Amino acid sequence: MIDVRMITVGPLEENCFIVRPQGSDRAVIVDPGEDAGRLLAAVDELGVTLEAILLTHTHFDHIGAVAPVAKATGAPVYCPELETVVLANIMDYVPWAGFGPYESYEADHTVKGGEELELAGLVLDVVFTPGHSVGHVTYSVRGEQALLSGDVLFGGSVGRVDLPGGDWPTLLASIETLVSSFPAESTVYPGHMGITTLGREQATNPFLRELARPR
Repeated sequence: MIDVRMITVGPLEENCFIVRPQGSDRAVIVDPGEDAGRLLAAVDELGVTLEAILLTHTHFDHIGAVAPVAKATGAPVYCPELETVVLANIMDYVPWAGFGPYESYEADHTVKGGEELELAGLVLDVVFTPGHSVGHVTYSVRGEQALLSGDVLFGGSVGRVDLPGGDWPTLLASIETLVSSFPAESTVYPGHMGITTLGREQATNPFLRELARPR
């Protein structure tokens, strides 16, 4: 079993997750978007060592605390291959005034989909799920029916496609990949809003109606 802690941070209420095997003293953190001090305090409270910082994508609300968390913990950062330039130049890609400043960071490792990561006693499969951003990935915790989906799929909604790299047909295809590749019981840990399941979204999410249409 896994222990997943959700910490909602920043003005856009982004969900950051600390994930570890139940009772383990090792963990990974996914999408540290803001409030580095609060995230580091949560790590300390759990008594864990961070073995990696995993990024689903590089919109600023998901990466604002990457640099300070990485520097404080020494954990390497895994970034989508197509989006490393954003992580390395964060403020150049913040689309609205009033956010930041955020410290940029050079990715330690890149992912593009298809990788198998063995970190903190977990095996994570990297799934390429673009559409919300050009290089977006989802992390599946093998054997746990758990998907860290970033901004692909939300409870009752989906990621926006009106930012650079966004594309609705591509996003829909990515959601279809998740729906067809993982059990309906899979828990979805999204980048915003509440935790859900693939089955619940298939049954009730109005944005997924296209997936139910005869082909």
